[in-house]
Amino acid sequence: MEKLFDLNEFDSYKEDNRREVKSAKNGLPNSIWETYSAFSNGYGGVIILGVIENKDGTWSTSGLDADSCQKLIKQFWNDINNRQKVSINLLRDDDVEAYKKEDNQIIVIHVPMARREEKPVYINNNLFYGTYRRNHDGDYHCTRLQVKTMLRDQAEKTMDMEVLDDVPLEDLNYETIQGYRNRHQVLNAGHPFERLNNDEYLRSIGAAAISKEDHQLHPTAAGMLMFGDEYNIVRHFPDYFLDYREVLDPSIVGLIVYNQVQVNGLEIYVTFILESIIKSLKMLKFLFR
Repeated sequence: MEKLFDLNEFDSYKEDNRREVKSAKNGLPNSIWETYSAFSNGYGGVIILGVIENKDGTWSTSGLDADSCQKLIKQFWNDINNRQKVSINLLRDDDVEAYKKEDNQIIVIHVPMARREEKPVYINNNLFYGTYRRNHDGDYHCTRLQVKTMLRDQAEKTMDMEVLDDVPLEDLNYETIQGYRNRHQVLNAGHPFERLNNDEYLRSIGAAAISKEDHQLHPTAAGMLMFGDEYNIVRHFPDYFLDYREVLDPSIVGLIVYNQVQVNGLEIYVTFILESIIKSLKMLKFLFR
């Protein structure tokens, strides 16, 4: 699990999509629950009380003493277990920690990502107006459509788990699968999945499943979106649209493009070497010159 807070790194932190600071000098701020909702409905994060954000984005302690720190922690636990305040308490006892920074106290609250059956996490007993999402360093109201999507995804079997009974496993791009496996091996050396053949591997990560129709292995919707060629994807998902982020990866020579999708609650990444993209661009240039 990614470590989002280390006291030794305090001076290097700034607010972002996983970290939020609040002064709490005058008590537990109401805005803490907006951030709690936003982190829970996203990828989790940490809320740090007793800290203010300076004009340059750096952090400073706000001057909490030990007595105020304990009162804030007690109030926090009372409020988070109040269903009129927040829809669900996702935290364990050790998710709330107190630290001493110089002569002041700070409180670090680790907020986990809610499971799909727990979403949406909302506040003030208001499903549609009390559900938040995180963008950059701010908390924003979810739209009604976003809330309805989370409600739909509470189902035991989500849309990405659908088995495509009429699609052979061969319609998946095995070069892409191998590229993903190589990347998985780099990030998780010694993982038990390394010993699996491709069919077993795809089934283990939710990209393929046994069909009830013919009892054979077929791609799931998630598997097709992750590993299918565009032609095959569009045949099954006419509204398909590719979104991607470019990330410079220091561990691999060249630029890597990650296409991120959730499969059974696990984030998996398809990696494409930039060279293949350059080849495609050269082909387009040739065709339209």
